Amino acid sequence: MALEAVIWDFGGVFTTSPFEAFARYEAERGLPDGLIRRVNSANPDTNAWALFERNEIDAAAFDGLFRAESAALGHPVPGSDVLPLINGAVRPAMVAALKACKQRFKVGCITNNMASHHSPGSGEPLGVMGQILPLFDAVIESSKAGLRKPDPRIYLMMCDLLGVAPENCVYLDDLGINCKPAAALGMRAIKVVDVDQTLAALSAATGLDFVAEALS
Repeated sequence: MALEAVIWDFGGVFTTSPFEAFARYEAERGLPDGLIRRVNSANPDTNAWALFERNEIDAAAFDGLFRAESAALGHPVPGSDVLPLINGAVRPAMVAALKACKQRFKVGCITNNMASHHSPGSGEPLGVMGQILPLFDAVIESSKAGLRKPDPRIYLMMCDLLGVAPENCVYLDDLGINCKPAAALGMRAIKVVDVDQTLAALSAATGLDFVAEALS
């Protein structure tokens, strides 16, 4: 592979995973462990989460639909409670890796987001997301594109923007379901589990010594 580009997910990669916040919320309220993730994975193309990330509904509609979907599993949770849980803490080592990659390769970001609430594209110029997104050569937000991962078309859209072939790209995402289409297209997919594991895999894929840089 002649590597030309590194393509990144945002949440759960540059920030801590929202799954951690979901788990805390569930524990604090005595809800079954993993409830929110089960709601999000049921009917993944047509559920409240998918509709919101494609900008087909607004925050008020998401609130009601998510409540209904979670109630169907026996534990109603307002969607308005879930949205603030999305934003995680920044992982400085991952931002440093992005900057290092940018010196050698084209860099792009594909993020499933909600344009109207708690998203990398929600108009927070002084916030963390507003500081990181300008580092990319290209950014695709599901809420603006009308497509969301794992639809293969959104990965090809990024390749077109960067002017690269899929087989010359590395792709990073914290969700395996989003890594699979990238791999099927020929990209080298890295599932982000934790920072150390990710930097080691990215070092192997790019030839850059991120691990040493993170420890220095």
